[in-house]
Amino acid sequence: MMPLIGTSSRGEESGRRNVLLICVDDLRPELNCYGVDYIHSPNIDHLASQGCQFNRHYVQAPTCGASRYAMLTGQYGPGGNNALFDRAKRIAVDPEAVAPSMPRWFRDHGYTTVSVGKISHHPGGRGGKDWDDDHSIEMPGDWDRHLMPTGPWQHPRGAMHGLANGEIRVDASQMDVFQSASGSGDRYPDDLVLEKSLDELRLLAEGRDESPFFLAVGFIRPHLPFGAPEKDMVHYRNVDLPLVANAVKPEGKTTWHRSGEFMNYRRWGKDPNQDSEFAIEVRKHYAACVTYADRNVGAVLSELDRLGLRESTVVVLWGDHGWHLGEHAIWGKHALFEDALRSPLIIRSPSQVGEGVNVDTVVESIDIFPTLCELAAFHTSPDDVDGDSLVEVMRDPDAVGAGQSAVSYGKANSIRTDAFRLIVHRDGFAELYDHRADPLELSNVASKHPEVVNRLSRLLEERLSRKRTR
Repeated sequence: MMPLIGTSSRGEESGRRNVLLICVDDLRPELNCYGVDYIHSPNIDHLASQGCQFNRHYVQAPTCGASRYAMLTGQYGPGGNNALFDRAKRIAVDPEAVAPSMPRWFRDHGYTTVSVGKISHHPGGRGGKDWDDDHSIEMPGDWDRHLMPTGPWQHPRGAMHGLANGEIRVDASQMDVFQSASGSGDRYPDDLVLEKSLDELRLLAEGRDESPFFLAVGFIRPHLPFGAPEKDMVHYRNVDLPLVANAVKPEGKTTWHRSGEFMNYRRWGKDPNQDSEFAIEVRKHYAACVTYADRNVGAVLSELDRLGLRESTVVVLWGDHGWHLGEHAIWGKHALFEDALRSPLIIRSPSQVGEGVNVDTVVESIDIFPTLCELAAFHTSPDDVDGDSLVEVMRDPDAVGAGQSAVSYGKANSIRTDAFRLIVHRDGFAELYDHRADPLELSNVASKHPEVVNRLSRLLEERLSRKRTR
């Protein structure tokens, strides 16, 4: 068990809502409620039926660290997985020069802030060789308790890429890319994350901390390797999956890559881009991991209900980015196509927002921070937040001005509007995809629409100039 980080005085905060933030790693919109009918995701589907589902939510980066930086700070930020650690270094030099993160803002406003599992880039929020160094803190002073149970996986690094019963990734080429453990006693790291999350939820509900709470729960699956219990795989053994419509490597200059993270694992000499049966097996094991994550989400929500906290708690379910399952011949993230940048976002806030609301407006992860501030009832967020509150569009999905474009960055920079995706490479080369005619992003039409490229390039530069001025 990782120790406490920071201390803070507490006072009763009447009228303020608790916050339960559930983060799921590498979760694309591969859910029944998002129209993928072969996926078994009853718990997340039920949550969506009780709240607001955002159908076009985009992350700021197709990689864990930078995406979580943006969500947790409400700011466009640097790319790369060390973004939060670099921010911690700036805090050490001049704390007043760095805007507070979302958990710090809630903590400073009287909340008990607790995280369990993978919320920042490293599960448990520490650095060092095994991600358990108490002298290297990813988000210093932001959490009252920043926890990562590890059990037989020994340390957070081992749990992050662990398979059943304590198997730790030492050499990816010697670890199976997927697995379905069949024994009744078989365990995965997320089992421990779930158990500790339920413990913390009960502790918070008992009122030992006389304050509202901000509890963040981060599940690792469906992150690689795709390991999940057999009882979650059983839903897919005899299912015929649809073909991937855009499975061909794109021509010309794009952010396509060789899927190095995936290809490094043991694949028994098989390549999913050349072996259709193996590709189906990979997709089924990813689906099993989604169902495993759904079971864990359901257990947390059931405990919230059992403790009588449902009506007083805002719940957010967020996927930190998408993941290609063969689209554009990519098996992974790290590209700037739709499949790597679109992820689920569901918000439930009883008595404030209607049930079963679907929002088709383009929104982005930096919007979550100001949205939670408004829903939690203190109506203010730091001046440096780049996102916009989504409460208006949640209450009226046809509302104008609640977010019309989303910016992402990585190998290049991208902006997604209602109709287009523009990707601008570092040398100025542009990719433009017209989603009205080409939702699979197969044809670069930049040369046919220079006026659109120029207009969106200016908007992209204007938006990204915010992060460079900090």
